[in-house]
Amino acid sequence: MPASVPAGGPAGARGVASAAGDTAAGDAAGPGGASGGSGRPRWLVPAIAGAVVLVVGVIVAGVLLTRGRDDATPPPVASTILVPSPTPTIEPAARTATTAFASALPTSVLQYALTESVADEEWLAAGAVEAYTEVYSDGGSGAVTVRTGQWETPEDAATFAATLVAALPTAAPQPSASADAAGPQLPQSGEVIGGGAPVGTFTVVDAGDGTGVAVWTNGATVFHVVAPLADVLDVYEAYPL
Repeated sequence: MPASVPAGGPAGARGVASAAGDTAAGDAAGPGGASGGSGRPRWLVPAIAGAVVLVVGVIVAGVLLTRGRDDATPPPVASTILVPSPTPTIEPAARTATTAFASALPTSVLQYALTESVADEEWLAAGAVEAYTEVYSDGGSGAVTVRTGQWETPEDAATFAATLVAALPTAAPQPSASADAAGPQLPQSGEVIGGGAPVGTFTVVDAGDGTGVAVWTNGATVFHVVAPLADVLDVYEAYPL
């Protein structure tokens, strides 16, 4: 009888040989072949290097931009310069009247000091309980004249002040020949505020002759001021009553 061939004989050998051949073919194909197994493709290494260079470039550019902003000159900061209010260069005269109202009147306003104070007979005849005409000087050619009086009621004071306002010049030259570019913008008018509430009204105008006139009321008190045009608004605002 012929010898029998084992079931795992030649067919098994071919299987082994075939597997070995396949492995050899794969190794022969190498990393660049179509059957490269788990090896990285050749194009991947240059791509990684390029990405690293790009990231480094972005970081360097960011550092340079930040340094440029840090070294830039900071924007200027606005500042406010406070100029002290002017004060008189001469001593104020003594006021002869000693009433409570007269004692409350100032002896100086800005650079102007009191030089004269007399009873205002015209305003007394018009119904004022008490009234004065006072002259202030800056020690030179500048002068301020203040007429002030006290009435029995705020309504009486407002009625009298209305007659003063009606007599004010209303057609001063525009621009005024006596005003400079830095002078006050006149006329102005509005409410006088005291203690957070209205206590009267004011009107300030250009008289057209180098002076300005201010008229205002404060409760039962009336004021009429003539001052150099450049100072009239400041005198009104600095007057304490």
